[in-house]
Amino acid sequence: MTPSSPPPTSPPPPPSPSASPPPLPSPSPQGHPRRWLILGVICLAQLTVVLDNTVLNVAIPSLTRELGAATSDIQWMINAYALVQSGLLLTAGSAADRYGRKKLLAAGLALFGVGSLVAGLADSTAQLIAARAGMGVGGALLLTTTLAVVMQIFTPEQQPKAIGVWAAVNSLGFATGPLIGGVMLNHFWWGAIFLINLPVAALGLVAVVSMVPESKNPQGERPDLLGAFLSTIGMTSLVFAIISGPSHGWTSSRVLASAAVAAVVLALFACWESRIPYPMLDLAFFRNRRFTGAVAGAVLVTFGMAGALFLLTLQLQFVLGYGPLEAGLRTAPLALTVVALNFTGLSAKVMAGLGGPLSVLAGMVSVSAGLVSIALAADGYAGLAAGLVLIGVGTALAGPAMAHAIMSSIPPAKAGVGAGLNGTVAEFGNGLGVAVLGAVLTARFAAESLPTALAGAGSARERSRIVGSFSAGLETSQLLGASAVLLGGVLAAGLLRRAEREERDERDERDDGERRDDGGRREDRGGKPPIQAR
Repeated sequence: MTPSSPPPTSPPPPPSPSASPPPLPSPSPQGHPRRWLILGVICLAQLTVVLDNTVLNVAIPSLTRELGAATSDIQWMINAYALVQSGLLLTAGSAADRYGRKKLLAAGLALFGVGSLVAGLADSTAQLIAARAGMGVGGALLLTTTLAVVMQIFTPEQQPKAIGVWAAVNSLGFATGPLIGGVMLNHFWWGAIFLINLPVAALGLVAVVSMVPESKNPQGERPDLLGAFLSTIGMTSLVFAIISGPSHGWTSSRVLASAAVAAVVLALFACWESRIPYPMLDLAFFRNRRFTGAVAGAVLVTFGMAGALFLLTLQLQFVLGYGPLEAGLRTAPLALTVVALNFTGLSAKVMAGLGGPLSVLAGMVSVSAGLVSIALAADGYAGLAAGLVLIGVGTALAGPAMAHAIMSSIPPAKAGVGAGLNGTVAEFGNGLGVAVLGAVLTARFAAESLPTALAGAGSARERSRIVGSFSAGLETSQLLGASAVLLGGVLAAGLLRRAEREERDERDERDDGERRDDGGRREDRGGKPPIQAR
């Protein structure tokens, strides 16, 4: 069933100008005629969101010095964005399906640009945190609409390759953020890392308005306002509990109260969605093992990678003594590996040969090995470089496979909600990774921050002891991240393989049933049934 056709069990709607969205301007079975150019525009929009997350990591030392930001402030600068975005992703995806993905993609770019301008001109930690929260609104719209548009303009046969390009740009932005941030901080003040978003957002907005076709759910389902409210409150409360845990204690009243609100509200959300005729999130998705396997894997891999790469930035600058530009340059092997494997098509060929489950498993094993290499690297760069290459190989294999598994499990009319779910699990994993691995580091390193501890050191020996304690905390945290990624690979691959086996069995049973029905019809007409192969 295509997005522009009504369900076969319901009567066709009466013709009216508002009964269905404008059709995509392409009757061609090859997809939209400008689909690859549109994909480039979509990737440009996506790049602004991903770059912003990782660019900020490199600016941590500068923000600590120039704004007097404590460790808790830094975590809030990183996680305020995730807090708002995670809470709004499902609602944004549902709104995009109903009101038009192009409209909300353009709105997301505009909001993200305005938020970047405010962040770049902030002169206090409170203002920067507030601006980052505002950027989260635009980011939620961008994350849901970009992937949803990809699913609309490409045919099912082309979708895996297109998602691979989308995921490659996603990974490329994640990896090159520290490099771009290092270049900017080497020549400008920290606010420039946000202002560079402005020309990119403006160019993306013009391109989206002029080239991206409009698409939305043709069934015209009425909005699920209560579901949107409950999902936003529930996810925001859950991420808030995760963010607050490291600084206030996991058993503090603040964290426990927020977690309790999240549990109650999300339970109400699930109950409501299971009872209404037009749910924002169809809970039947979670009965699909291919979907749940990809979701579980995505949470664990983003948990390990986001937290571990956040710690890597600290390791490069605080332990190994590199400046912002040098630290950014030394993360280049990750970006170069992702580019080499995805844009040459090598990773796509490997995935075609291995299949989805084995691609996910091999990729996440490679990422885990890379994190272990980084954790065990002593004082040199060779171990870090090898680890970054391994992470790049694993990301190029596992990322597109998991994203395609999620999106292909969801009806095309719900592409926005599917992209919202994909983004939700990624942001949830990111926030959880930074919070938990940061908490492990804090538990091992009993000081507010490394620069503060070093400033109070009375001798070279004391400074050496402090750096050694910080390095030990980094190693423990990195190894925990590697374990999470490996667990995610095993779990996701097992569920995906089982789902493939069940789908294959269902196809065989359906084919057998069709052959029996055909044989019965031939007998009714006086003919002979076909000979069944034994």
